[in-house]
Amino acid sequence: MSTVDKQRLFLVEDDRELAAMVADFLNANGFQVTVEGNGTNALHRILSEQFDVIVLDIGLPGMDGITICRNVRPTFEGPILMLTARGDEIDEVVALEVGADDYMSKPVRPRALLARLRVHLRRSSISSSDNTTTKVSIHGLVIDTANRTVTVEDKQIDLTTAEFDLLWLLAKSAGKAIPRDDLYQELHGVRYDGLDRSIDLRVSRLRKKLGDDPIHPQRIKSIRSVGYLLATQS
Repeated sequence: MSTVDKQRLFLVEDDRELAAMVADFLNANGFQVTVEGNGTNALHRILSEQFDVIVLDIGLPGMDGITICRNVRPTFEGPILMLTARGDEIDEVVALEVGADDYMSKPVRPRALLARLRVHLRRSSISSSDNTTTKVSIHGLVIDTANRTVTVEDKQIDLTTAEFDLLWLLAKSAGKAIPRDDLYQELHGVRYDGLDRSIDLRVSRLRKKLGDDPIHPQRIKSIRSVGYLLATQS
């Protein structure tokens, strides 16, 4: 694969040994990797250079990853995957809050990172012609995959790429409970490990954005010991 054909990945990580290991692995697997270890420099580069996907550590010198993500998300349309401290739920919640499409706990497993990157890039490149159904409308909620827009009572709702993808998966099977394992497999490209809470956190974010009651949700319902369901009846 020529350099021109490779996906341009920006790896923002101040641990030089880790950055070198990840960059070498991804370069050998179809990416053109640029590495930056300083947060302030990373922000300027994202705004001025062209990248297809960003892998962003939270703890950085100069400017932290949360601040970088918050600043670039309005204009950067590609996937952003953030690296968090292992088991730090606050980091995970905040990462999704500021617009990250996904997160992974450190230490990073390069093959798992590669799998997630491929899933996000593949999903973000799917055109509307690949979908038999392009729009679902349920009780004032309209999900249009052709334009990747979501409206509630004619008010457009801003969702991250990952939030939209999860909502669309639920919408395509509206009225049917989808196991958490299946959602995870579809969104991440790997089997659910029983520990990752990204699906639950993303559902929580979706409920908030859609105006759904978090205690007694009417749109996205939790099905005990199964997963989630987008309700077709109020």
